[in-house]
Amino acid sequence: MTRPASSRRGGSSEGSSIRAVFYFDLGSPYAYLAAERIGRLFPEPPLWQPILLGGLFKRLSTGSWALGEARATNVAEIERRARAYGLPPVVWPKPFPGNTLFAMRAATHALEAGAVEAFALTAFQEAFASGRDLSSPDDVLRVAAGCGLAPGDVRAAVESPAVKDALHAATEHAGDLGVRGVPSLLVGSTIYFGDDRLDAAAAAAKRHGRERS
Repeated sequence: MTRPASSRRGGSSEGSSIRAVFYFDLGSPYAYLAAERIGRLFPEPPLWQPILLGGLFKRLSTGSWALGEARATNVAEIERRARAYGLPPVVWPKPFPGNTLFAMRAATHALEAGAVEAFALTAFQEAFASGRDLSSPDDVLRVAAGCGLAPGDVRAAVESPAVKDALHAATEHAGDLGVRGVPSLLVGSTIYFGDDRLDAAAAAAKRHGRERS
């Protein structure tokens, strides 16, 4: 089983920096906004780590803003940020929020297969730029196929104990580190929570790299 990404180091030389870790759930539009920007902000591409947001909610006895009074405010803010970032207009999937368990197990398989960034970014775009329902296995498998992952292999992996255990372990490990939602970036030993903290996380990663060089 693959270790949670936060336990891995980037690079092999003694002076190399520790890569940031990007914790995400495909059901989060804020994580979508971060995913679209993360590649150009960080000096070294972060490790993309799927975790189950519902698992964090259960651990923290919290719930989704999309099911509460803040829904309209947050929807408007996400749409405003998408415009400011130069992204396509947000198209909200129905239902929202949906059940991302199948999709997140597929993302965990993509991590094992070395295709997690391509899979996740495409899935985010399908969900929030095209309004696809990622609670539909067929839509998830279509994304996987477009990223070079065999749909049959993905479907089998999603049902495998190894993938289920890996996603659970990654979620628990993230919680142990202090992750309380997504998107979250781990830089060194510091957690940066929220799309609005992405620039601060990137700046910290640059400082961290200079200090270790």
